[in-house]
Amino acid sequence: MRSRLSLVVFFALIVLVAWPRDAAADATAFLGFTTTPTNRSARGFAVGFGLLIVGFEFEYSATTEDPPSGAPSLRAGSFNGLLQTPFEIARMQFYATAGGGVYREVLGTASETNVAVNTGGGVKITLAGPIRLRIDYRVFKLSGSPLYSHPQRLYAGLNLKF
Repeated sequence: MRSRLSLVVFFALIVLVAWPRDAAADATAFLGFTTTPTNRSARGFAVGFGLLIVGFEFEYSATTEDPPSGAPSLRAGSFNGLLQTPFEIARMQFYATAGGGVYREVLGTASETNVAVNTGGGVKITLAGPIRLRIDYRVFKLSGSPLYSHPQRLYAGLNLKF
């Protein structure tokens, strides 16, 4: 009986994942903050597309510099993959993301440009029609010799699904 239930669940998941579905795209403009080493404003945008549970996006973000506290500016561009719920749950679509790209860290006259990877996750909450609120948390790992190799960022943004 247990193996039969497992088989039914397995085939239901296969049908759910393999069922043809139109690709969906979205764009996000966001504001937030980077917490490492102090809270500083961050802003940026993301543009992506997704199939049922897999998505891809390009993201650009810029964090301001705070010289008195020794906090560098950080600009990053990355390509990310997303694993997301195949449908909304109570008007929310949850996702996990990982990706990589290039960053530039600047403090005064010192700067570092190198490769960055990021991991994180978040939720897209439907507000009205195609307009959603996106809340996202990321942890970056900066290669090379940055002042802070693991900055973290939290943001909220307006997301347009099309």
